[in-house]
Amino acid sequence: MSQTKGKNIPSPLTKEAQLDRIIRVDHAGEYGAVRIYEGQLAVFGDNHPMSDTIKHMKQQEDVHLMRFNQLIHHYNARPTVITPLWHVAGFALGAATALLGTKAAMACTQAVEEVIDQHYAEQIESLDESEAELAQTLEEFRQEEIEHKQIAIDNGALQAPAHGLLYGAIKLGVKAVIKVAERI
Repeated sequence: MSQTKGKNIPSPLTKEAQLDRIIRVDHAGEYGAVRIYEGQLAVFGDNHPMSDTIKHMKQQEDVHLMRFNQLIHHYNARPTVITPLWHVAGFALGAATALLGTKAAMACTQAVEEVIDQHYAEQIESLDESEAELAQTLEEFRQEEIEHKQIAIDNGALQAPAHGLLYGAIKLGVKAVIKVAERI
């Protein structure tokens, strides 16, 4: 049984199973993030005032996804079998929130990135010293997700119509998606 760093909480997973789960979930999450930004850009187009900002965030997510594609092979991890769902759902979430306006799109980014920030922090804490390189990658990506969340807040996320409801629903959905991707 592996133990989490700094804690005496036994993990029911072997180290290999834990790493497989981390890589699978994070790969799925980065794929979903790319699709959310693609959905937003499909609605906003190239001339929208937020397009360059969204393209910047998407480019960072593209790098994250490319790295997790490499890690899938490096760790011989199993990708989630429900990637086709993420393909459609991520794009639909991005497009739907963009159709509600810039502030709603930013509320989506805020909610997603807040969950991912916490998720990466928990994963980093669970890794032992032998996985320092993976922990460093996760921390680098976590810092970019925090940047995205701040960009969203700076661009009106908190002023989105029905912010609490939209934000809460998206956070709940992201947490549910994480749980599903951990298992299948």
